[in-house]
Amino acid sequence: MKRRKFLKRASLTGIGVAVGTTILANTPSNKVNEIEENLLTNTKENFPIVISTWNVPNATKKAGILIEEGGTSLDAIEKGCMIEEADLNNHSVGNGGRPDRDGHVTLDACIMDKNGNYGSVVYMQNIVHAIAVARKVMEDTPHVILAGKGAEEFAISKGFKKTNLLTEASKKAWEEWKKESNYQPLINIENHDTIGMLAIDKYGDISGGCTTSGLAYKMAGRVGDSPIIGSGLFIDNQVGGATATGMGEEVLKTVGSFLIVELMRQGKSPQEACEEAILRIVTKNDNYKKFQVGYIAINKKGETGYYSIHEYFSVSIYKDNNCINLPSDFFNKTK
Repeated sequence: MKRRKFLKRASLTGIGVAVGTTILANTPSNKVNEIEENLLTNTKENFPIVISTWNVPNATKKAGILIEEGGTSLDAIEKGCMIEEADLNNHSVGNGGRPDRDGHVTLDACIMDKNGNYGSVVYMQNIVHAIAVARKVMEDTPHVILAGKGAEEFAISKGFKKTNLLTEASKKAWEEWKKESNYQPLINIENHDTIGMLAIDKYGDISGGCTTSGLAYKMAGRVGDSPIIGSGLFIDNQVGGATATGMGEEVLKTVGSFLIVELMRQGKSPQEACEEAILRIVTKNDNYKKFQVGYIAINKKGETGYYSIHEYFSVSIYKDNNCINLPSDFFNKTK
């Protein structure tokens, strides 16, 4: 590939790195190039499209297939996120999530639709599909947030099954942690696979969602950015959407997702907006080398952006019946 062509393509997405090794298994090299070209084409026809935080092909593909078949972006977000919530191997989301320091798995989630409607649950226990409960809050109540026991009771009233979310694997890890009880969040570990997802359907409408079990071994009652509108997620159907992963406290302090959407409203690309949001964090916190934050964004044209503080953040993108995982560019290049 000629250098000029590579730089042009990199500027469109901000990846700035080769992506061949990140393509899902068994994809021929010529097909890789075709997929990449399609993803890098920024036109008003660049949707339907789904983008998710981290390497979550099953969730992203589920959402992508749904909108390819004519489903709404809202349905795609809910059904896609539910895949990760049910995955016992994902210890940052739903069933099998890592507990707080008292051994309770508590879930946060929110969802937002094309009209700016929003629903959220915070610190909810014993219900696997927090994203689906958040949608019920949005559609079936006069409120936007339900918390704790109230959220759980509401979910049960809507037919959700009460489930013990602390699996044997998560319990064993918690018991091992208790031997020293040292709370020190690990970069790219505790929130790895916490899923934030953005989608544009065939009708050009944008929705988003975010679901997590939060930081492992957090203090009882802690709530991060994921269920909070404007921080963990924000959608404006006239402009675009953004969602976050990582150290929620830092995202909350800068209202990161709202910031990104507003920067896009002012004319910045999704990539430029994500980079500016990360810069806001690192310039305000000298301790940034000890925590991770990653953002993804999408605008009304279907152009995407993603950026993080540290290396190894990645995104999953579904477009044109293909799902790929791409590494994100990052701020901290020093070792």
